Amino acid sequence: MKLTDTFGRDITYLRLSVTDRCDYRCVYCMAEDMVFLPRAQVLTLEESIEICEAFAELGVNKIRITGGEPLVRRGITTLFDQVGQIDSLNELTLTTNGSQLKKYAPELAQSGVKRINVSLDTLNSEQFTDLTRFGKLNDVLEGIQAAKDAGIERVKLNAVILKNRNLDQVLPLVNYALAHDLDISFIEEMPLGQVTEHGRQTEFCSSAELRNLIAKQHNLTPSDYETGGPSRYWNVAGSRIKLGFISPHSDNFCSTCNRVRVTAEGKLLLCLGNENAVDLKAVIRRYPGERERLKQVIVDAMTVKPEKHHFYEDDAPQIIRFMNATGG
Repeated sequence: MKLTDTFGRDITYLRLSVTDRCDYRCVYCMAEDMVFLPRAQVLTLEESIEICEAFAELGVNKIRITGGEPLVRRGITTLFDQVGQIDSLNELTLTTNGSQLKKYAPELAQSGVKRINVSLDTLNSEQFTDLTRFGKLNDVLEGIQAAKDAGIERVKLNAVILKNRNLDQVLPLVNYALAHDLDISFIEEMPLGQVTEHGRQTEFCSSAELRNLIAKQHNLTPSDYETGGPSRYWNVAGSRIKLGFISPHSDNFCSTCNRVRVTAEGKLLLCLGNENAVDLKAVIRRYPGERERLKQVIVDAMTVKPEKHHFYEDDAPQIIRFMNATGG
C-alpha cells in the first residue's frame, strides 16, 4: 500500500502533534485563556508511535513532531527514541518555540533529530514577551545555541510577521540568522481560530513584501533547495543559509502538497485549511494492535484529501480551531 491522493500527489510527510498545550500564548496562535483537551482525549505516546510506524510502512519518510509545544509533553523523549529507530525514515524533525531546547537538545540529537525549526518572531525582548504574552527571549536564544552545541545539523527560524507589531524585526532576524548560520522562513499568518488582539487583514504581510524589504539590504537569488515542506527558498549572497517563504495566501503551494497532519487527539487532517478529518484514535482504541486495519483507514482517507485550501475572503477565519489544536 502507498499513500497517493486522488490528484496524483504522493504523501510522504507526516506532521504529528503530541499535545495542544504550550507554555506560551502567542497572539496569532491561541487565546490568552485557553481551554485545553482533557488528557484522556489526547493520544498516548504509545498510540502516537503506532501511528508513526503505520505511516512509515505506507511510504512516509519524513515525520515532524509538533504541538502546541511538543517539549512540554511528559516523557516526550521516549517518542523521539522509538520513532528515530524507524529504518525507512529519512528525517525526524521538530518544530518548537525553543523554551525547552536548552534542556532537551542533547537527547534530541542522540535520538537522531538532525534538523529543528524554532519559532522566533522578534529579537526585541519586550516585544517577544508581548507577542508570546509571557515568554522570555533569552530562553529561546540559549535553546538555539544548545541545539547547535548538541550537534543538531541545521536549526531554522520560523517567523510570523504582523505589519503593525513586528515588521521592524524582519531585517534584524535575517541578520541574526546570517550571523549564527541559521536558515530562516517567514510565514504568512494562518487564519486559524478567532483572535481578538488584531485584525488579520490589517496585519497581513505578504511574502513578496518581506522579500522586497530584505532585498534592499541583501542580494537574493531563487534557490531550488527543498526540504519536503511548503517553504520556497532563496539564496542570500555571501552565505550558505536558506531564506524561505511560506505563502498560503499569496502564493498557494497546494499543487505540490505531500503532507498530512495528525492532531493531538488523533484526528488525521487531510488539509490545513479544511475540516476533512478521520479519527485514527478511535480506530486504535477499538482495534488495538491491528496495524493493517489502521493502515487501510489511512489509505482510504486519501480519497477525501481536497485539492486545495480556501482561506478567508474577509477577516473572519474559515477554520475555527486554533493552530495549537491543528499541529504547527
